[in-house]
Amino acid sequence: MKLEIQNISKKYNKEKFGLKDFSMTIEKGILGLLGPNGAGKSTLLKMIATVSNPTNGSILLNKNNITKDTNYMRKQLGFLPQNFGVYPNLNAYEFLEYMAAMKGIGGKNLKPRITHLLEGLNLIDAAKKPIGSYSGGMKQRVGIAQTLLNNPNVLIFDEPTVGLDPEERVRFRNLISDLGNNCIVILSSHIVSDIDTIADEVAILKNGSLLIKEHQENIIKKVQNKVYETKIKKEAYTAFKNSNIIVSTTRKNGDLVVRYISETPEINAKKQQANLEDAYLYLTKTN
Repeated sequence: MKLEIQNISKKYNKEKFGLKDFSMTIEKGILGLLGPNGAGKSTLLKMIATVSNPTNGSILLNKNNITKDTNYMRKQLGFLPQNFGVYPNLNAYEFLEYMAAMKGIGGKNLKPRITHLLEGLNLIDAAKKPIGSYSGGMKQRVGIAQTLLNNPNVLIFDEPTVGLDPEERVRFRNLISDLGNNCIVILSSHIVSDIDTIADEVAILKNGSLLIKEHQENIIKKVQNKVYETKIKKEAYTAFKNSNIIVSTTRKNGDLVVRYISETPEINAKKQQANLEDAYLYLTKTN
């Protein structure tokens, strides 16, 4: 299973590109997609999902050009877009049966499959209630269920944990972790912790370009020995922030404890073990 993105661009007008001359190869496993707002993540996912066409370039799945043969991808695809809509008067069973019909899925195994998904996503108790009565997190879980109906070979999730509480996010990550053994999973999120716990590789985008695509440990090496923690007075924070990359700030006894990235740390700063969030901030701020 191989997805090859070859020199694609998405041009909206003479000056605005969603992606520009973008190339990347994705193989079986979980790819975490990170990037600031406007980096091109959703644009890329929509083109892989054949919802949108590139202005230039091509996308190949197992050497088949899906920009020309969209059905080849759609038969193997599970896609949860960032803004997923439901029919509020249908219950979860009815909605998933409807989505299955739209995907051309049927047969005697459909109902057991739906029940299995609802159980796995902790929706079985509410499965016969109208979806309009669901919380935002429950609706999101219905969206996750519909991506899995056809046992897809390619799974795309665009901000899938929006609206999920911490326990639901852990359940989602466990589910995706298992799926990554057998298919291509692309997971886009602005929550780094959703990526670093399960992704085999991470790709970081900025301004429609690919900054890096590597295994997590190789990306983290980019910021090794540059992450520190120090305590500063509140009145000194603005000046400190202007000369360093701030990762996090907490209050302690009236002062601020700051985790930051620097080539030239404060004399009293304590070196910290770098993580993916540190590397992400460093790469997007310095490139």
